Amino acid sequence: MASDTWLAEYDACARLGQTLMENITERNKHNRTSSQYTKLSAQIRVSMKQFTQSLNKLKQSLIRASSSYHITQREVERRQMMMDNLITKEKQLDQAFKNENTESRSSLMGAGASGFGGRDPWGVRDEPEEFEGFDNQAIAQQQKTIIQEQDKGLDSLSKVISRQKQMAIDIGNEVDGQNDLIDDIGDHMDQTKERLVKETRHIRIVDRKSATCGYWVAIILIFVAIIVILIVPFNGKGV
Repeated sequence: MASDTWLAEYDACARLGQTLMENITERNKHNRTSSQYTKLSAQIRVSMKQFTQSLNKLKQSLIRASSSYHITQREVERRQMMMDNLITKEKQLDQAFKNENTESRSSLMGAGASGFGGRDPWGVRDEPEEFEGFDNQAIAQQQKTIIQEQDKGLDSLSKVISRQKQMAIDIGNEVDGQNDLIDDIGDHMDQTKERLVKETRHIRIVDRKSATCGYWVAIILIFVAIIVILIVPFNGKGV
């Protein structure tokens, strides 16, 4: 089912994010001039691109599913919250990748390994401790970015809904036009039926009149024949 596919893709994206965070932590243990640091950095960059692509694919799939009403509005809202969590973690991954401060790295990993696993591998919760290690400006910027992403998603969803509404209006107008046409055809059929009944009635009257005239002609001919028969013998006897 499409719903199960989206959830499976979400889990895969979340696992990729977990792996990225582990790789970033491992990379930051090495010296920046070491070959291992460079190798891990290259791998992380590729994985982060994959993570961003997977996240965008999830967004588009959610928009399509919500616009086609394959899932309920409540489920759409739940999945949007899941998407928001992934967007937040994407920003944290980007900061962790660029951050060389050990203390900041520890704050980003504050959820600990026990928080991984399940549908939410980062152990995302509603508590503000997920922003631990960030100053007020960084938190405000993160929240602003998340809101902007949400606004973009809502704008896309609004456009899709508007198109669906216009299509529904056009279909309704077309149906009304077809109904008017069907009504006109029905009226013409009724008029044609009445004319057929009337003409059939006329034909029957003419047929009856034709039959009556035939009877009278036959009677007259028989009467004339009888008279002829009666007259001819008398004329013969006179001769």
